[in-house]
Amino acid sequence: MSEPAKTRPVVPEGKTALLITRQKKATETGYVGYDLIWESFQTEVKYTTPKAP
Repeated sequence: MSEPAKTRPVVPEGKTALLITRQKKATETGYVGYDLIWESFQTEVKYTTPKAP
């Protein structure tokens, strides 16, 4: 039998409406992590002081 592969396949970047996932490089122990990048779905509006009566 052949040996199992010791490297992980490269996963393409995942995109959704609010989230992007990217695969990190493998560590020495073989752990592969992922970066999660959230797109903001809220907008900030600059506060203006109301007029005095």
